[in-house]
Amino acid sequence: MSAAELPRPPASADHRLDDPDTLWQRCCARLAMELPEQQFNTWIRPLPAAEVHRDGPTTQVSVRVPNRFMLDWVRTQYSARIEALLGEEQSGEVRLEFGLAPRAAAPMPTARPGLVMPGRALPSNALPNATPNMVGNGLANGAGAAALSSPTQLGNEPEHLSAPERLGSKGGPSMGHGSPRVMGLNPALTFDNLVPGRANQMARTAALHVAGSPGHMYNPLFIYGGVGLGKTHLMNAVGNALLADKPDARILYLHAEQFISDVVKNYQRKTFDELKAKYHNLDLLLIDDVQFFAGKDRTQEEFFNAFEALLAKKAHIIMTSDTYPKGLANIDERLTSRFDSGLTVAIEPPELEMRVAILIKKAAQEAIELPEDVAFFVAKNVRANVRELEGALRKVLAFAKFSHKEITINLAREALKDLLSIQNRQISVENIQKTVADFYKIKVADMYSKKRPASIAKPRQIAMYLAKELTQKSLPEIGELFGGRDHTTVLHAVRKIGGDRAKDTELNQQLHVLEQTLKG
Repeated sequence: MSAAELPRPPASADHRLDDPDTLWQRCCARLAMELPEQQFNTWIRPLPAAEVHRDGPTTQVSVRVPNRFMLDWVRTQYSARIEALLGEEQSGEVRLEFGLAPRAAAPMPTARPGLVMPGRALPSNALPNATPNMVGNGLANGAGAAALSSPTQLGNEPEHLSAPERLGSKGGPSMGHGSPRVMGLNPALTFDNLVPGRANQMARTAALHVAGSPGHMYNPLFIYGGVGLGKTHLMNAVGNALLADKPDARILYLHAEQFISDVVKNYQRKTFDELKAKYHNLDLLLIDDVQFFAGKDRTQEEFFNAFEALLAKKAHIIMTSDTYPKGLANIDERLTSRFDSGLTVAIEPPELEMRVAILIKKAAQEAIELPEDVAFFVAKNVRANVRELEGALRKVLAFAKFSHKEITINLAREALKDLLSIQNRQISVENIQKTVADFYKIKVADMYSKKRPASIAKPRQIAMYLAKELTQKSLPEIGELFGGRDHTTVLHAVRKIGGDRAKDTELNQQLHVLEQTLKG
């Protein structure tokens, strides 16, 4: 059941539709509007249609959930709100009952909890100047119309190309999809196998728009974020979608180090016409990790020339970096200002539900049904990036295969014991306090003091938040290590920083850097 198929909720109680046959659909429509997209797709959308029976003035609604873990979670987190909505949608008394589905009737993994299902359009204000054709409907020109048609996996970025790319006899690249016009694209990295979520929503929406209408809005598109978050995947997805729509498009994907290598080679040979032939006549240039240009003046000069030439002919440029343009060090200001002249978007570390979706999907690709409780266990303990998440999953699956055991939390704990012990050994509250103090340039003693200026109070709250996220300490234990503070003070800090992180991109980036630093 796609979001488009969900009926609109009644405008008021006066227009209530007292039809038990559509009661569950009406309730789901209300929930789709109330809940965050990821929560709805994870827990509500996969539920089977409820059985609704009328017994006089009472309406009985029975929902059969496919497994115990999902049953407990939906019952504790959502049953009260669902029951309230059912009461608003149906006159008389409504009784809601959750139960386990019979094993034979359990749904197949195609609609598993945690997978982001298609059909929910992004809000039209998700991106500045977004068009209705772009948002929710995929590519403006119909390229890759299946891009939103299935739940998929984020990340799985390839290793960067290191071998020099060779030019064909006519100056066109000689590798790629069998076309002399395409070089470096990985055909496996598409919008089809990208799990959408809050962490990549802006970047994904912008990329879809560029793929559908290259050379126009959001040119250049600058995507930044930490390693292993899907930047390379997203760039390749744009290239593959454009290629599907325009098979004769001239597309080049490469790592910044390859551009540096080409500049050095052509500088030594004095063959800059060859460099221009390769880079100045493209329709789409996709270049990874432009922070590697730092301190290389000739490379920056040649890239600036290529940049200007491509924009003049309305070719599109997509770049990635580990930081935003103005945060790039040792790169000429005229170049960073060009980087920032289009649209700059961040890809953030995936939230818990998105990490669970990735794990379940990845396991399904291996024809393995990963229990939700195991997926949550792995996702809670591996937060850094998608690459590490998939690496942890491979360890769990291999351990289960070689030991001939069922995949359980205990098995996952055993398979990941080295990773978990390293985390527990290296990350202490004292280490967090020192790392945060160094990052924000305050004294470690300020973590325990009663000082309350914002320059000290906020880093202290951030340290409390990280202590709760990255250690096994309880709130009272954390409070004691922060100068004997009450556990309610720690709880307030955890909630505040967690809430601010979801809204403040800069704070989220800072927290990501701190987490990466603490994890070594």
